[in-house]
Formats: sequence, C-alpha cells, structure tokens
Amino acid sequence: MTSTQSSPDEKVYELRRKLRDDFKFYAAKALKIRTKDAQIIPFELNDAQLILQAAIEKSIAETGMVRIIILKGRQQGLSTAVGGRLYFRVSQGKARKALVVTHKSDSTTALFNMTKRYHENVPKILKPSTGYSTRKELVFDQLDSSYMVATAGGDGIARGETITHAHLSELAFWKESIARENLNGILQSIPEVPGTEVYIESTANGVTGPFYEMWCGAVRGDNGYVAVFIPWFLQREYRKKVPKGFTKTPAEDDLAEKYGLDDEQVYWRRLKVNQNGLDLFKQEYPCEAEEAFLTTGRPVFDPAVLVARSNQLKGPIEKMALELDTFVPNALGELMLYHHIDPGETYYIGADVALGVKGGDYSVANVLDSRKRQVAVWRAHVHPDYFSEVLYHLGYLFNIAKIAVEANNHGLLTVNLLYKQLNYPHVYMNMVEDDMQDADTTKLGFLTNAKTRPLIIDDLRASLRKSELELNDKTTIQEMLTFVVKESGKLEAEEGCHDDCVMSLAICNHIHDGVWAPIELTDSAYIRQI
Repeated sequence: MTSTQSSPDEKVYELRRKLRDDFKFYAAKALKIRTKDAQIIPFELNDAQLILQAAIEKSIAETGMVRIIILKGRQQGLSTAVGGRLYFRVSQGKARKALVVTHKSDSTTALFNMTKRYHENVPKILKPSTGYSTRKELVFDQLDSSYMVATAGGDGIARGETITHAHLSELAFWKESIARENLNGILQSIPEVPGTEVYIESTANGVTGPFYEMWCGAVRGDNGYVAVFIPWFLQREYRKKVPKGFTKTPAEDDLAEKYGLDDEQVYWRRLKVNQNGLDLFKQEYPCEAEEAFLTTGRPVFDPAVLVARSNQLKGPIEKMALELDTFVPNALGELMLYHHIDPGETYYIGADVALGVKGGDYSVANVLDSRKRQVAVWRAHVHPDYFSEVLYHLGYLFNIAKIAVEANNHGLLTVNLLYKQLNYPHVYMNMVEDDMQDADTTKLGFLTNAKTRPLIIDDLRASLRKSELELNDKTTIQEMLTFVVKESGKLEAEEGCHDDCVMSLAICNHIHDGVWAPIELTDSAYIRQI
C-alpha cells in the first residue's frame, strides 16, 4: 500500500464521519420517505430542501447552532426535511432531546409516523438501541437521547425539560388563545448554546400572531432567527402540460418575465387560481414572502406599502420615560423617538385614551412634524387622569405641540384635565353643530362618531396613498395592517388586535395643517430673493 492510498479502516472511518456530519449524504444513504404516489424511496433532498440545508450549514458555521424560521408553500417537503434532520441529530449523538409540536393531533401523528419510518428503515449499523417506543416518544437508551411529539394546546409542553432540538410546525395555525404561551414556554426550555437547533415553520395565516411577528423580526434581523422563504415555482412538479392554443394573459406574461416561469408553470398556476381563488393561492403558493401575508381580510390601508415600509425600519433612535416631570433617556421608556427634536419645528400630537387596564387597550400619543414624519410614539397602560400629565409634558417636549385628544368616554376626563387644570395652551377644539340652538359650539378634543371616524380614516388612507406620511413605528404599522373593513362595513381592528395607534395617528393626521417641506434655493435664486 502506497502512502497516498487509504487503508480499509481509514475508508470506513471517513464514511462513518460523513454519515455523522453530512445530512444530505446521510439522508440519501440512510433514510426512506413515502412519496405522493405511495412509493418508499431513499430521501434525496429536493431543490427546496437544499435551500433549507444551505441555510442550516451557514447558521452552524456562523453561530454553532440553528435558529431558523421557515415561511413555506404547500407540499414543498420542508416538514419532511426538518423531521429527518431531527432524527439524524438525535439518533447520532448522546444526551439529545428532540421535541416536535404541531397545530393539530392528526398532524402530530403524521410527523411521528414519518420519524418511525425513518427509524424502522435505517441501516442496522446506524440504528440506535431503542429503550421503548410509545405513540408520542422514541427513547434511545444507550445514547440517553429521545424524540417526542406533542400538539399545541396541551398543558405543560416541555415544562421541566431541557430540549436540544425543536420543530414547531404550522405555528401560524396554533390556537390563538394559547399560541404565545406555548411558544414562549418551549423556547425557554432550549438553551442558547452550540449544538442546539430550532426550526419554526408554517404557511402564512394573516398578519397577526407569533409566527408573523417572529417572521418580521427575522427579516429585520433583530430576534436571532434566520428567515428562509422558498417560492412555489422551485418545485419541479408544479407544472401542467399546456393545452393546444394556450396563451398567457398580460398579468401572466408579467409574472413569467419577473420570475422566469415557463408555460407549464403558468398553466399550473392558472388552474390552481381558478380552483381556489387568487388570494388563497398567494397565501399557500407565494412567489414572494410579502404576498403570503397580504391576503387575509379586507385591509383598509395598502398592505404592500406597509410591509415594504416595515421591512425598512431600524427602530427608535432613543427611548425616553417621564421622570419627575421631565422626559429622560431610558431603555425601558414608553416614548419611542424616531427623529431628533428640532427647536424650530412645528409638531402635532394625536391621542387615543384607554381605561388603563393591563391586557386591555393602550393609551397612545402619535407625534408628527410639519412634514408628516412620524417623529415619536408614546404607548402604555395608564389611567386617563395620568395620561393628561403625560400629554402635558409631551406637548412641551415638542415645542408646545398642538394636541388633539379623542374626547370619547375616558378621553373626556383627559382633555378636560389637560386644558382646564394643567392649562396647556395648545389644545385642539372642535366645532360641533348644535341642532337644538341652530348654532355651532366649540368642544374640547376630537369626538369620534359614525360621521367623523370614517372621515379621519379616509384622510389617513389618502395620506398614505399620496406618500405624504413617513411611518417609523413598527407597532403602528402592525395595527394598520390589521385594521380592516368588517362584513358590517365598520372600519376597525381584526378580532384580538388593537387600533389605538391607528386612531391616534388618524386624529393627528386630520388636525395637521398640511405637509410642509423647506424649499432648497439655488445660489442664483437666493441672490434674486435678496
């Protein structure tokens, strides 16, 4: 044997190392999957699964662990890939514990059966000793490792456990009342150490809930997760033979050019759209991540504009809190500042007042400057009387800003205290028709009713459409995305969502004197003015 030749033992060692470390190689050699036509075949990663695998390898190289959130279309095999990955890691290492949580019991059973199929068909040399197996757990006794499944909504998921590998499936469809609590509990059980892996995957289901929030955080890069999106047209089977005389519509021509679609892909898409409608197609087979989230409800404000702006946001330049009658920098403050305060600027404040109960609506103040830039937002649970003090000091912080308080219900106390007791000099007063006396009367604050509410919402929608507004606050944009037209025709927040930021911004926008921008004069124009 020459020095360049490998010994049989070395070749075996190299093969075993590759099976331990290379999931793509391991899957093809060791795992079996069931195809859509009921065939049991080796697991060769498809195009979508290869994109996910590349993201996994990159994450491990950079951080030593995996934190990935996946926005998927239907039938792309990503749950299969994550399930195979978890079995691979847990069955090939000691003291590892994998947890799979799905949105409903039949999905939980399906994923567990998939893993059992992996285990039953894995080559004997790679199969770990099994201590016991139940309907919800596989225990590898000699490795002291295990794989278990659960359904979201069960009590005490992962309570008291230390999880090393987690697959949280269809998070967008977890029961709303317990989704956040279950998610937080599970994530708390996973230590932030090298070797751990977390995969959150789901199809889209509107613009509310923890999945959407975590996806947006991953896109912005501020929650430690990597966002992975795979468009439908990467699936090679998503095509249909075109009939004779097939021609694309102008919209289909645009799509084909934009995404490089061939006629068979376009025709497949057309059939799916005809079956289920365009909105559902976009949600379940998106071309881009944004359109998957744009199809729920009847949004009042243009979702495409809001999502695009949300993806550009960098967060506040400073947070401030009211301490001893002065706003001071404070990392836990309620005031989010997005532009530095200009002593020569004119500011406007719109205020929406809530009762101040924890878990209920928020009291919110939105601040716009003369150019309709969203300069600041104050948001918290406070009582209406204290909110008047907040507004008083906020008004002086922003150069004695004009303040319009929604004077409905609790707001009546706030605006009266602000004007009559605190003597704030620049409170908005509304002219109200008095039918009894056939005259107009002046009332403190802004009264929202069946006539004025649609008016200020339409004003805000127009300002957004005309690109007059510069939105900078993530929470405000989130509320605008979930502000919809109900079946009754009412304009309000979706069930379970807030509209306090929307209403305070709408009031502020309504009382605004109009967008002003400084005129930049050339030297010659400046000389002529002199």
